[in-house]
Order: sequence, then structure tokens, then C-alpha cells
Amino acid sequence: MRYLKKIIANKYLFTLAVFVVWMFFFDRNDVPLQIKRIQEINNLENAEKAMIQQIAETKEELESLKNSPETLEKYAREKYLMKKPNEDLFVVESVIEK
Repeated sequence: MRYLKKIIANKYLFTLAVFVVWMFFFDRNDVPLQIKRIQEINNLENAEKAMIQQIAETKEELESLKNSPETLEKYAREKYLMKKPNEDLFVVESVIEK
């Protein structure tokens, strides 16, 4: 019992406990906020990697469109529904419900 009173009365331990409580709950940059910010940074980094991948794919597609007329024609037909004269065009849309 006396040992417990000594620990509680220790000014350094009391100061440490107050500091920890302050940092966890009352500080402007408390620990839960820091955890939330770290998660947000990780999400943004993942989004950045996805965008870099998409940019690389788009650049590759652009190069193939610049170098090949057949690819350009295929792209125009698929993306913009262009057709040759005297040609019928059928558009099939798939509806997938989740």
C-alpha cells in the first residue's frame, strides 16, 4: 500500500500521466486525428498509384493511335460509334445489377 502511494505521489510519473492523457484527448493534434490523417495519406497514395497506372495506359493507347490507322479506325468505331457509309450499326448495352 505504501509502495502504491509512493508511485502516485511521484511528480514525474504524475506529469507523464497528465501528458499522455492530454496528448490522447485534449491536444489539437490528438492521437485519433493523427491515425485518421495517416489513413487518409495511405488512401491518397493508393489513388496516386492508380492514376499513374491509368496515365501510362492512356499514353500507350495514344501512341498506338498515332502509329496505326487500323487502331485509330477501331478506336473511332468503338468509342464514338462511327461507321462507314452504307453500313448498319447495332449498339448492344449490357446492364449488370449489383
